[in-house]
Amino acid sequence: MNDFIEKNIGVMLVLILIAVSFGGAVEIIPLMTQKVVTQPIEGLKPLSPLQLEGRDIYIREGCNVCHSQMIRPLRAEVERYGHYTVAGELVYNHPFLWGSKRTGPDLARVGGLYSDAWHRAHLRDPRSVVPESNMPAFPWLFEKKLNIDDTAAKLKALQTLGVPYTDEQIAKATDGLDDKTEADALIAYLQQLGTLIKDRR
Repeated sequence: MNDFIEKNIGVMLVLILIAVSFGGAVEIIPLMTQKVVTQPIEGLKPLSPLQLEGRDIYIREGCNVCHSQMIRPLRAEVERYGHYTVAGELVYNHPFLWGSKRTGPDLARVGGLYSDAWHRAHLRDPRSVVPESNMPAFPWLFEKKLNIDDTAAKLKALQTLGVPYTDEQIAKATDGLDDKTEADALIAYLQQLGTLIKDRR
């Protein structure tokens, strides 16, 4: 039998596919049924329209390329960044921004660690607050007004994916955002990261 499988590449590929599919199902399906993975943690709310726009700017500017948002349950990571990441705090994220490369520090618990003024200075000139930083400056974020043409549509799309935005929230999505800059939105997004889990050190 072994000779037959080894000499017939098509049969071998089918058997490999079956084995990998079975192994994947055994790993993934039990996780999908656990409430700890699929249910939001207590107090979790969807991002505000300003924070959601900030998240899109975070993605557009490539921040997630250098900064992960997932603290692994390893002693060194927990001591440096705070409580490890819990699946229930990320159930409204579409897409997830976990990342694996850390050119810059992990940002999973950055919310509230620094003031808005610190973040403004850091975005304008990173080395003014962190002299050894290799992060580029983002001065244009302070000059560009926030584009809110699609904000309500974004909330509506996320609502269809199960994020609990109400129809009233969608209708009022752009209220108070007319005078906001892209920097305001990005800082609002950063300031809420990881704030529901308070054990930071």
